[in-house]
Amino acid sequence: MARQTPTEPTTATATRSASSQDAIQILIDDHRAVQKLFDAFEKAEENDLDAKTTLVRRACEELTVHAMIEEELLYPAAQEALDEDDRPDVEEAYVEHYLVKVLIEKFTKLKAGDKGFDATFKVMSEMVSHHIEEEESELFPKLRKSGADLDALGAKLMQRKEELEAKIPKDAGDNTMRLH
Repeated sequence: MARQTPTEPTTATATRSASSQDAIQILIDDHRAVQKLFDAFEKAEENDLDAKTTLVRRACEELTVHAMIEEELLYPAAQEALDEDDRPDVEEAYVEHYLVKVLIEKFTKLKAGDKGFDATFKVMSEMVSHHIEEEESELFPKLRKSGADLDALGAKLMQRKEELEAKIPKDAGDNTMRLH
């Protein structure tokens, strides 16, 4: 029996209330949205290529937008707000983003059913899960303690996120590369 795939957008933006949130909560909401996509992929039937295609496309779109707002806004703010001893966390996050982007790029050529498709997505989900764990247990608490204006940063993150998401065509196909 084929699994039903969501047809509604699963972005964290679509589910977030209109009230403003601080930057860390916005990013945590993004993390949960992508983790739901990873879980759905893991539960998808082996031969449900349509579901796998949709889940990978959505995950790549979510991760691309998320990485861009973190790199453009969060990480520079963190480097400014954190003590020098805590800045290696930010440098490590940039490297982890680079590696995930390399895997996202592979999905411009790999299609569901191709050899390596499922394995590539599994590795990407493991890397992202590790990255999420580090951000939420190390970087975010340090940033929260730093005294940075997380509400103002949250407003900037949401504005940029909405701009980027508006560039994603709502038709079928992997469009993550159009964002750059």
